Amino acid sequence: MIILKSPAELQKIRAACHIIGELLNELADRIVPGISTWDLDAFAYDFITARGAKPAFKGYKVSGLPPFPGTLCTSPNSGIVHGIPSKQVILREGDIIGIDVGVIKDGYYGDAARTYQVGKISSAANRLLEVTSEALRRGIAAARPGNRVGDISHAVGSYVQEQGYFVADNLTGHGVGCALHEEPQIPNSGKPGRGPRLDSGMTLAIEPMVNIGTNRVSEKGWEFFTADGSLSAHFENSILVTDDQPEILTQAEGA
Repeated sequence: MIILKSPAELQKIRAACHIIGELLNELADRIVPGISTWDLDAFAYDFITARGAKPAFKGYKVSGLPPFPGTLCTSPNSGIVHGIPSKQVILREGDIIGIDVGVIKDGYYGDAARTYQVGKISSAANRLLEVTSEALRRGIAAARPGNRVGDISHAVGSYVQEQGYFVADNLTGHGVGCALHEEPQIPNSGKPGRGPRLDSGMTLAIEPMVNIGTNRVSEKGWEFFTADGSLSAHFENSILVTDDQPEILTQAEGA
């Protein structure tokens, strides 16, 4: 069941999402050569809890795996999503890293991701980030009342394909707000005019995960990697479907 949020619920969802937007902005200055993903995770935990919220990913459970140990999902280079923070993973000049983070505040959730460059990156890596960010923008633009989930999927996937890249197999966006993962699932490719119809009051996490070399993924516990070791990028925002243009919720307050 897809949940339409009340005005009171939306205020709480916005509060959680604004913390994410502020955190993602702060991380941009801290993602530099020599820092570990463990240190980034520790900073994020302190940032979130200092604002009266909790990390939504930490302790998250799925069948067959131990609870997720981090505040952040940290996925460098060929990592697609769900990378586990580690003292042994030290970022180097030229890396890219996807950071995915969820927050729960007063019982309501937000979720977003951004891929960052570490120092100066290659032109190929930079182009991947541009394409993935634009795919997210196009997906969000399709989230309008009367459209269907497939219109979001098609907007993302058709653009990625046109640019010569690949969306990662079987990794999707989702509803968000009253829970971290709600209906509907939002694939990153698909046919327009298919799937549940969108309506004002829906809150969705749209999240293209785009690979340079292949759509295929390699799964190792929580972590997903490109099957061929090529670079991957991940951008995500939680958004509100409105009667007008979609509202991006996971921005810093006032942005």
